Amino acid sequence: MTINWNPLSTLIAEHDHFIVSSHIRPDADALGSEMAFAIYLEQIGKKVRIVNPGQSPKHLMFLDPEEKVATIGHVPAEVIQTAQIHFVLDTCSWKQLSGVGEAMKTAASKKVVIDHHISGDDLSAIEFKDVTEPATGCLVYQYLTHVGADISAFQALCMFAAISTDTGWFRFPATKPSTYRIAAELMELGVNPQDLYTLLYEQASLARLKLSGIVLQRVQVAFEGKVAFTFVAQKDLAETGSHPTDTENFVNECLKISGVKIAFICVEQQNRSIKTSFRSRVGSNVAKLAETFGGGGHKQASGAVLNTSLDEAIKQILDRISSMDLSEVDDIGEKESEISPKESPLQATPPSSKVIP
Repeated sequence: MTINWNPLSTLIAEHDHFIVSSHIRPDADALGSEMAFAIYLEQIGKKVRIVNPGQSPKHLMFLDPEEKVATIGHVPAEVIQTAQIHFVLDTCSWKQLSGVGEAMKTAASKKVVIDHHISGDDLSAIEFKDVTEPATGCLVYQYLTHVGADISAFQALCMFAAISTDTGWFRFPATKPSTYRIAAELMELGVNPQDLYTLLYEQASLARLKLSGIVLQRVQVAFEGKVAFTFVAQKDLAETGSHPTDTENFVNECLKISGVKIAFICVEQQNRSIKTSFRSRVGSNVAKLAETFGGGGHKQASGAVLNTSLDEAIKQILDRISSMDLSEVDDIGEKESEISPKESPLQATPPSSKVIP
C-alpha cells in the first residue's frame, strides 16, 4: 500500500500554525514520530506545539531532551483553539486522545491523522493511514523522504526508536523487508542500535525488577495452556516503589510460554479502572478481542480499558475468549478453534472461587 503524500504537502504549505498530538501513555512510536515530524515542521519555518493527553514516560525522555512535549492541562486553551491544523499521530481513537480529543472537538482546526492502526474512530480528519506498516515511524520517514527533508541524526534516532519498539526489535510479524531498509538508512544517518537498545531496554530500576518478580509469579494459563495472563494491582506499585510505566512489556513474558496463543495483562489504574494489554502469536487477532471491550489496536498487539475490578476484568476477558469463534479471534480458515468456545474459563484456570488470590 502506497500513500499519496502530495495532499499532505499541500496542507502544510498552505498553513503556518500546527499542533501535533498522540495517545495517552505515549510509547516510543508515538513520541519518536511526533518529535521527528515536529522538528521537520520547524525546519521549514512553521510554528508547532506538541501537546499530549498525559506525561511522557521517564524512560523515554531521551526522545524529548528539551522537554518540548506539553500536556493538555499545562497549555492555554487558545493553543489548541487557534491552531490551523491538528496532527494526530499513532492513533485515531477519541478515547486514547482523552483531554486532547475533547479540546479538538470544539476547535476549528483541520484534523489530520497519520497512523498505522487497524482500529479507530471517525475523527472527521484527513487520513494518511497504512495498516500494513508496522509503525507510525515508518510513515513519518516515508513522508520526510518524499519531501526531501534534511533528516538530522536526532530525527533518525527518534524514528529508529519508533520503529524498533513497535516491531519488537524487528521480530514482530508486521516487520517486512522495507522495514529493514528504513532501519539501514536511519543507521546511515547516525543511529547506533546498540546504544539505543541500552536506552530502551537496559535502564530498569530495582523497583521494576521487584515488580516483575511479583507479576511473573502470578502468571496463570487457561484453555489447555493456550491463554496466559497475569495482573498488577495498585498495591504492588506502592509496595515495590515502582511506576505504572514499569509494567510495560510484562505481557510479552506471558507469550513466551510454549503453546500459548494469546496473552494478556490487567493493570489496575489509580482511578481503579483496568488497563488491559493483549498480545498474540500470528493467527490470533486480539484487536477484535480488544474491540469487544471498546479498545483496539493491531492483530498481535492491542489494548482496552475495563471499568470494573481486577478479578471481574480477568473473568470477563476469559469469558469473552471462550465465547468467540475462530473466525472472530483467528485468521486461519479452520472450522474449529484451538481455544474451544465451549470451554469454561473458570474450569481452565487453577481451582479457586476467585482468579485473584
